Amino acid sequence: MYDEIINEKGLNSMAVSAFIIIFALAAFIFFVIGWQNIPLTVILILLALGAAVSIKVADQWEKAVILRMGKYIGLKGPGIFFIIPVVDKVYRYVDQRVRVTDFKAEETLTRDTVPVNVDAVVYWMVWDAEKSALEVKEYIKAVSYIAQTALRDTIGKHDLADLLQNRENIAEALQTTLDEHTNPWGITCQTVGIKDIVIPSALADAMSKQAQAERERQARIILGTAETEISEKFAQASKNYQNNPVALQLRGMNMLFEGLKEKGSLVIVPSSALESMNLGAVGGLAAMAKANEQALAQKKV
Repeated sequence: MYDEIINEKGLNSMAVSAFIIIFALAAFIFFVIGWQNIPLTVILILLALGAAVSIKVADQWEKAVILRMGKYIGLKGPGIFFIIPVVDKVYRYVDQRVRVTDFKAEETLTRDTVPVNVDAVVYWMVWDAEKSALEVKEYIKAVSYIAQTALRDTIGKHDLADLLQNRENIAEALQTTLDEHTNPWGITCQTVGIKDIVIPSALADAMSKQAQAERERQARIILGTAETEISEKFAQASKNYQNNPVALQLRGMNMLFEGLKEKGSLVIVPSSALESMNLGAVGGLAAMAKANEQALAQKKV
């Protein structure tokens, strides 16, 4: 729905009040003084009608475009102003507040031939009432149509990924394009916002699967990188233990002790490990300590 351009307003309160007062005065003169003052009564009635037609009021945010015998003579308002009946005419009241216009591009192809539906909104205002009245007939429709056309052109110049990722940049470019077209009409487009971009459901599912596969690939790469780093650390540790058998023996004893101290754990090691690392003694000591703990527990009971 387009906002209507106000070409003519009805009688305002000032005009009605003036008409009632002058008409009442004419009636009083006619009924009190009599028939001998008919010319004066007629003059007052005509004056009342003229006041009703000539007194105009423009709101604070409006400018009235005045034509005299079809020729533009200037702007009036805001507030009360007067025109010459029959000779002058208020062609249009121009609203100079910021307006909001919704527009959309349906089933428009992007540069990579993807059909999209784009909803956008433009904030604009009339900065020159004279140009908006004289240069374009229905500037509200003109702004809407030029915005829709510019949006379609912008969509055709960008890929789908660019539309989804760079909404702000595209909106700024669209606002610049609209401002270039509407400035000669005395209109400026202040801001353009892209509200929604709708893509086909099949394409949305495919993009979701692609994103999921990409995340899985990244996870596998991170896991492989971690394995590579671990192997490098193990290789470095093996070089350190290769020239230091005592350190290797102590490390093995520590690992076995950590396993044995867990309650109810069972560790099976080859017999060669018992001989090379003297693990038999360690195992015996651990078993002896565990047996002593069980004996103390029975005595307490």
